[in-house]
Amino acid sequence: MKITRRNFIASIVGGVVGIQVTPLPWKFTDDAAIWTQNWRWVPVPPTGEFTKETSVCNLCPGGCGIAVRKVDERAVKIEGRTDYPVNPGGICPVGMGGLQLLYNEGIRFPGPMKRVGPRGSGEFQDITWDEAFAILGKRISGLRKQGQPQKLAAVDGNAPDTTMSVLVQRLMAAVGSPNYLRPASIEDTYRMGNAFMQGDENPIAYDLENADYILSFGCGLLEGWGAPGRVMNAWGLWHEGNPGKRTCRIVQIESRASNTASKANYWVAPKPGTDGALALGIAHVMIKENLYDRKFVEENCFGFEDWSSLLGDKKHMGFKTMVLQHYSPSSVSKITGVDEKIIVAAGRKFAKSKAPIAIYGKGKDTLNGSVYEFMAVQSLNALVGNINRPGGVLLPGPLPLSPLPVFDGDETAQKGLANPRLDAAGTARYPFTQSLLNNFSEAINKAPDSPIDTLLVFSANPVFTQPDGGAFLEALKKIPFIVSFSPYRDETAVMADLILPDHNYLEKIDDVVWPAGLQYPLYGISSPVVIPLHNTMNAGDTVIGLSKAIDELVGSAFPWENFEEVLMARMRGLFDAGDGLAKYRDSDPAWKWRAPGKEPKGGFESFDKMWKAVTSGGMWYRPVTAMGAPSFKTPSKKFEFFSRQIQLALNNSGEEASGKTSPKDMGIHVTIDEACMGHYAAMAPQGDRSEYPLTMLPYEMMNLASGWIPNPPYLYKTLFEDQLLKDISFATINPETAAQYKLKQGDHVMVKSPAGEVTVGVNLYEGAMPGFVYLPLGFGHTAYDEFLKGKGANPNDIIQAGKDPLSGHPVWWNTSVKLIKV
Repeated sequence: MKITRRNFIASIVGGVVGIQVTPLPWKFTDDAAIWTQNWRWVPVPPTGEFTKETSVCNLCPGGCGIAVRKVDERAVKIEGRTDYPVNPGGICPVGMGGLQLLYNEGIRFPGPMKRVGPRGSGEFQDITWDEAFAILGKRISGLRKQGQPQKLAAVDGNAPDTTMSVLVQRLMAAVGSPNYLRPASIEDTYRMGNAFMQGDENPIAYDLENADYILSFGCGLLEGWGAPGRVMNAWGLWHEGNPGKRTCRIVQIESRASNTASKANYWVAPKPGTDGALALGIAHVMIKENLYDRKFVEENCFGFEDWSSLLGDKKHMGFKTMVLQHYSPSSVSKITGVDEKIIVAAGRKFAKSKAPIAIYGKGKDTLNGSVYEFMAVQSLNALVGNINRPGGVLLPGPLPLSPLPVFDGDETAQKGLANPRLDAAGTARYPFTQSLLNNFSEAINKAPDSPIDTLLVFSANPVFTQPDGGAFLEALKKIPFIVSFSPYRDETAVMADLILPDHNYLEKIDDVVWPAGLQYPLYGISSPVVIPLHNTMNAGDTVIGLSKAIDELVGSAFPWENFEEVLMARMRGLFDAGDGLAKYRDSDPAWKWRAPGKEPKGGFESFDKMWKAVTSGGMWYRPVTAMGAPSFKTPSKKFEFFSRQIQLALNNSGEEASGKTSPKDMGIHVTIDEACMGHYAAMAPQGDRSEYPLTMLPYEMMNLASGWIPNPPYLYKTLFEDQLLKDISFATINPETAAQYKLKQGDHVMVKSPAGEVTVGVNLYEGAMPGFVYLPLGFGHTAYDEFLKGKGANPNDIIQAGKDPLSGHPVWWNTSVKLIKV
């Protein structure tokens, strides 16, 4: 038959109609579904009774409430709780995927183990807990007998002030080692900045839900900053269900068009590292146009105007003079690349809003920021007087937990603690810093032999997370004996000689102390929701048992039978406070301001009733109530634009025996007066710009774990092909930058820095600033199992970090790189 156009179309149409009419395709589909559901390896949850357990998630410092659905004893689903004040109903993707961290046997240690293969091979042999305690107890006891307890070090990734963190510090003090270390995080930046300007180191308290204008300096509000469930809930409140009628205007300040920047009212893109200059440019507008809260500044602030010492012998520059002289919109525009008109508009809108707040961060919470940047941003909140007011920065006071009983260390411990810290934290060079993990690895790598004999690692994976270009891994290779308390086969754990695995977070009792950024005190208890699957042990119980195995004197510092008793001892302070709530109703949010005397009645009849209520409900909290004038604990008893603490430290620098410490040694290259205030100083590039003309900047995503916790494998299915494709992660580059290197979408390139190199794909994005290469954090694992290992590149492997002035924390946002097409 001759095929005409009419016949061809008719045949195609007839075929399509025929497929719809015949039952064969539907039968084939049904059979295929039945067949695939009966594959032997497809997991089929057993039938049984449905129950629900409530707890608190501690995969990050956010401390969101969770409800775990169970079929008999198997957990099958995690969701956010509606009866929890932090995150009513909200939960992040990593929290939702937590069951994979529980049931994935390929990433967990089955029990205590010792290394039998080469270090780093991951070859371990099962041992008993008694054997594990005997091995480690004998080693630490040996250091004490040799009079060298300072050769013990601990890296503690537990959140600050948690009971587990307190116990690790207590163990180190009882043994006699000053070398207790923590990975730097944004919490360290907040606490140091608060100490300088407010006089205390309480957690930062941002009243986001009541704000009507937010200047967000780098906070990844939709990338997991703070308590993710809380922020997502607040975002809904700001919209009131209608994007066109927002109750709060959000200005996102960061160099890349992130999810937060894309969904904010305004996106302002300064050059990375210049946020402090932008904040001071905004302050210039407010001061010059007399838009600041003059009454609040005059009554509650110190160092705004020029001032003289009590003796009148020297006049000091105040914040006002510094800002007006050095941070005009035109000057700041040249530093940041932000148009003058935008700086002026931001200053006016911020000052004229009813409840404005300026918040500071760097993505999530996992990496530290710059102390001087934070101080510059915090100065904006003082200028508008929005401290202890709705929508501002609150000073709710400390959480009333009881301190653990004081113990007297023996002579060996006292002599050991008198030794200088290996990281130089707390010395004249870093007088306010409590820990510098970057300095710790640097000191070991420079020494001919490791000054540390035994290293304990708790809830941390610094080989993967430390932004140091692999320096921590090199340090581990020199340390004779390493002990990991991780439940997971992470990059640091596979380097260990001894494994004492903790429970998974769903298998143990633990606490969450004041979730990050929350504006009211809250103490959460994460109760076990399943029976432990393996021969693991709560790390708190392990520390108590280890203390007894070391010697009697160290064991006497731990008079408790188990970790639960320690939690009860600390919670006694909450009961003695006589207030606090353990039940929450979504209709009465904790962030709602209440007049004095109108707050919900709290307190408990007995400690036992409070313990039962908190462990079953998961929290103790004080809802927000109206506050009086702020009370500051600084030397001046006021908010200090000009920090007297910094002034004292700088004036005393160089008075130690060495006489060699100076402000320049602390990374400070401005006048002493400027160094006492939030200011901007350009950072020297980490690398030769003629050879490495670009700057690499890591960034974080909501659906990818970038801290010490492994990523739940299912979350890889939520990534786009321009983020991960065939085990290749992608660098985000502006098309203008790509054109200079003749690169197109999907090309593979080597990103090379003075510290190392990684191979990635190219993703062209107009929302990336020209001249910068953006790499996502969370990829590049070299440990765990086939579902996590070898997927993408880890930016930390090529970071050449400088040091933040004054704090000494790593400057991870300033690495010079070049691109080489593969």
